[in-house]
Amino acid sequence: MSIRRRRFAEAIDRQLELFEGESAELLDRIEDARAAYASADDDPEERYSEFLDLVELATDELEEMRDTFAATLDDDTAAEYEEAFDRAFRKRFPLLRAGG
Repeated sequence: MSIRRRRFAEAIDRQLELFEGESAELLDRIEDARAAYASADDDPEERYSEFLDLVELATDELEEMRDTFAATLDDDTAAEYEEAFDRAFRKRFPLLRAGG
């Protein structure tokens, strides 16, 4: 792990834990929607659209969390933090990769 990533690791880990706890129901709904799409015999496009809508909602929440914290940093530091946050959230929540 590079020094840049470690620089924010603790803060990002706490933020992602907070999101996971506060958004547990949303994350469950995303998994259910993915499963419904995967097993859809009728109208898979509609099921996939429902899945993507939920992924977008979760991704928007994560981006808002990221951007709120980044706004407290100077521009260069904020860019480093945003990159580290994006890597961490995509690693921790791989199902959300569909959203972006």
